[in-house]
Formats: sequence, structure tokens, C-alpha cells
Amino acid sequence: MSLKKTDMVKNLAKKLDGRMKTAGVPQRFAQGSAKVAAKRASEQAPPAVKLVPVACRLPADLLGQVRERAVGREGGINAIVAEALAQWLKADKA
Repeated sequence: MSLKKTDMVKNLAKKLDGRMKTAGVPQRFAQGSAKVAAKRASEQAPPAVKLVPVACRLPADLLGQVRERAVGREGGINAIVAEALAQWLKADKA
């Protein structure tokens, strides 16, 4: 004798219900959730300064001088140009 479609669906629902009851609680909801939250808090670094790309044309000899100075400096050319612009803007105000 074959099963009706509703009986088949009912049996599948019972199987699924049984699996859900025996599966246990995932670690992300149980005691392991505190570990995950602590890990996320430790991974978050302080927010970095937002950098915006700027394109400009410079003479080749000037760019060569900037590259020479940037070799030994942390931050490279970006740091050199940022520092030079900051000094220029400070001098321009005075």
C-alpha cells in the first residue's frame, strides 16, 4: 500500500524534527559565543586614516628627488608628499 502525499510530508517533518532535537546547540549560540565576541573585539584595529587618491603631474627631476627621500622613510612617497603639503598649508596661513 502506498502512502498519501500528506503522510509522506508528515513523516519527513517528523524526521527533521528529530534531527533538530538531537543536534545540539551550535557553538556560536552556546558558551562558545563569548569566545567569538572576545575574538572579534581583539581583532578590531583602531580605525585607519582615510586615504584619498590624488593624481598630479610632476617634473621628472622633482619626482626623482622625492623618491630618493622616500626610500629610507616609513610610509614612502605618500608620507613625504603628505608632510610637504601640510608644511606648505601651514606656511600659507601665516
